[in-house]
Amino acid sequence: MPGILWIASYPKSGNTWVRVFLANLILDAKEPLSPDRANEVCVSEANRVWYEPFLKDKPWDEQSEQDIADARELAQKRAVEVNKRVVLLKTHNFLGEFLNKPLCSMHSTAAAVYIVRDPRDVAVSGADHFGVSIDETIELMSKTGARSEADENLVYEIYNSWSNHVKSWTQVKHKNLIVLKYEDMLADPHTVLGGFAKKLGITKDQERIKRAVEFSSFKQLQALEAERGFIERSHKSEKFFRSGKAGGWREVLTDKQRYRIEKDHKVQMKRFGYL
Repeated sequence: MPGILWIASYPKSGNTWVRVFLANLILDAKEPLSPDRANEVCVSEANRVWYEPFLKDKPWDEQSEQDIADARELAQKRAVEVNKRVVLLKTHNFLGEFLNKPLCSMHSTAAAVYIVRDPRDVAVSGADHFGVSIDETIELMSKTGARSEADENLVYEIYNSWSNHVKSWTQVKHKNLIVLKYEDMLADPHTVLGGFAKKLGITKDQERIKRAVEFSSFKQLQALEAERGFIERSHKSEKFFRSGKAGGWREVLTDKQRYRIEKDHKVQMKRFGYL
């Protein structure tokens, strides 16, 4: 049955890694694909291309937040109708409503993969990506109003706080929801990535899975970005694939910063074994 397979996460939690793995797997690549080619398999839900048919009454830069919110369900329905099958869409939206409109339409949803990462590492990676201080990133992660801004290519996304984002996607167990921990993906990518690929019914071919895992390793992605660049790299950051390791926060965060994150997100961190 056609529908959206969401690849969802809070920003800087491993969403791109999963998308590049899926691109290598689904396209059955025989050599590592450039990270930009992830969009051939899984494009962003926030891409303007889905929305433009429903926002023709006034110029794009005059569209209000409510205009976008009103068009979102129609845009997601269009993504399914255009593809006439399961369509993979990336999102950093939390699973809820904004301006009384759903951010992710359940009418168009088939399943979801949600990636969660230790928020202490998210804070370090996010600060580099957004070009702000770690303290500013920690503050952003605590805010229910956290969001991205629209630009010439993308509509806005609503993150909410890190805790609310994680809770919204994972609080209800559902057979069509796969939850992946970034740290598990790092520790045993063949088992974790291969396991969810099989669960999604993409392939059981072990050689194909092994190749896709190797082609999407962090070291490989760093090399490919250095050689070919990456369109999703923030202009505020030197590189998108910066470190990628688990626990790197220990070398960066002050005790005060660590305590603030653990205080703000204690419940969800405990749920996922980060405390």
